[in-house]
Amino acid sequence: MSDETEGLEGEGGEGAPKKRGKRAIVIIAAVVVLLLLVGGGGAAYFFLFAHKHEEAEVKPEAPKVTVFYDLPDILVNLNSTGRQASYLKLKVSLEHNDPLSTPKLNELLPRVVDNFQIYLRELRPDDLVGSAGLYRLKEELLIRVNQAVAPLKINDVLFKEMLIQ
Repeated sequence: MSDETEGLEGEGGEGAPKKRGKRAIVIIAAVVVLLLLVGGGGAAYFFLFAHKHEEAEVKPEAPKVTVFYDLPDILVNLNSTGRQASYLKLKVSLEHNDPLSTPKLNELLPRVVDNFQIYLRELRPDDLVGSAGLYRLKEELLIRVNQAVAPLKINDVLFKEMLIQ
């Protein structure tokens, strides 16, 4: 054993590993202190300066007005494979936030009804089963109405009445 320790002492001695260890600790400590300073400076800037800037730019907004536009009743026969015809009667209301766009919606109403009719005629009664079917129908109608009335924005399609016969 004494031969092994002599070999280690002869190569670098006991002082070399301790100096490397101290140097590594000093470097790691310096990096940690530097990261803490940068993080603290960023946090101080965020909390002290960023909020004052945001408060200065915030303007009081007028409360959003929600307007509901009722579409005429829609009655379509569904795409059924059997001899017996299936019908869908739908009363829909469109939700939007611009009261000034209602006259424009009146002008575009034939396009909206046409898009709805074309889509609804391709549905099968099985497509409307359950809440998932109604949710898909609602999302599809919302996409189609927004395409028809662009650049106006419709926020939601609301079912007032839905009857499948």
